[in-house]
Amino acid sequence: MSAEFAFGGEIVWRPTPEVIERSRLTAFMRAHNLPDYASLLARSTEDVAWFWDAVLTDLGIEFYEPYTQVVDLSRGIAWPRWCVGGRMNIVHNCLDKWIGTPAESRIAVRWEGEDGRVRQLTYGELWREVNRCANGLAARGVTTGTRVGLFLPMCPELIVAFFATMKLGALILPLFSGYGSDAVISRLRDADASVLITADGFTRRGKLVPMKTVADAAADSVRSITTVVVVEHAGAASMRLAARDVRWSDLVAGQPDVRATARTDAEDPLMVIYTSGTTGTPKGALHTHCGFPIKAAQDIAHCFDLGAADTLFWITDMGWMMGPWEVFGMTLLGGTMVLYDGALDYPGPDRLWSLVERHRVSVLGVSPTLIRALMKHGEAPVAAHDRGSLRILGSTGEPWNPESWRWFFEQAGGGRLPIINYSGGTEVSGGL
Repeated sequence: MSAEFAFGGEIVWRPTPEVIERSRLTAFMRAHNLPDYASLLARSTEDVAWFWDAVLTDLGIEFYEPYTQVVDLSRGIAWPRWCVGGRMNIVHNCLDKWIGTPAESRIAVRWEGEDGRVRQLTYGELWREVNRCANGLAARGVTTGTRVGLFLPMCPELIVAFFATMKLGALILPLFSGYGSDAVISRLRDADASVLITADGFTRRGKLVPMKTVADAAADSVRSITTVVVVEHAGAASMRLAARDVRWSDLVAGQPDVRATARTDAEDPLMVIYTSGTTGTPKGALHTHCGFPIKAAQDIAHCFDLGAADTLFWITDMGWMMGPWEVFGMTLLGGTMVLYDGALDYPGPDRLWSLVERHRVSVLGVSPTLIRALMKHGEAPVAAHDRGSLRILGSTGEPWNPESWRWFFEQAGGGRLPIINYSGGTEVSGGL
């Protein structure tokens, strides 16, 4: 197995024997007596069922009832059925199974706001908050098949609502936090959502950006919406509450911190995530319990080499596939995710690098556009912060230009870290 990165014909990075020896991919290959990467690639494509059965075992995915067939392609390759006959709710694998193990006390989520507030949740704390939220949602009629829109900033409540919805067997509909009302309306209406979870607002560059007014306009226009849950995230004092509204604090108040997870089928619907709409009407891609989350964890484990000891900070929003990708992948692996809610050059151009230092980020994911913007501030903001925790850099969303790639490699990574370029798509929601 080998990997190297070339720049203008020059090889600038090669994995050391130590890196290769300790990688998860090496361990996976040895477990299946595969001598090299070419052998793995050949077997994974020639025997797809073997590969995904091996991945499910490697990731420790647990089923309530085992599948009888890994994949059924009888309807054609475009309509596969995965884990046929298996019963599994992904929330069991992301959260439930860590309770009563050493992972229960491990940090699952580290969040920082633009104003400097920091919150963190262990796996045990996250599990209990998810159960309270699930009980609150169930009391308001959320059940198997209900569609729940998530129109929230990147905050801890977003992660709680994300898992609580799926715990009940309902479907999540993640929406980009910067959408206007028309974009929210079109997606809620198309998905026939009945619940919308939103926030009063968030801050950007110290200024309040209202979300509740956008949510109100959307809920007024979508007849199927019967409940709007509002997180008081920004402390907007003038927030208007309608008869359909319930404050997050009231939703979870007094709710038990235990809740049985719905025993869904492996292929039951889990999430509808929408394409951007740049080339036509936004299209909802439907994902299942044994689909998107498993591919996310496999990519993060085998392509990015992450595990339980790692902290991943991918700069994203939940309305982009990379948001759910990070949340599913890191919780399935028992690692830590970092969420940041704010501008990455505020109050100074070193904000991103201060986040890396403060939260001991080991894998940092960016877009080339962000790096091009930060390059304008020079090297000093990067050099001002300790980046010794980093071991891998990642990018996605668009191609690099040589200058920004080289700057990221040399300044952020000190010329010692690989940049893993990741490309997938909303419909596939995994690396291609």
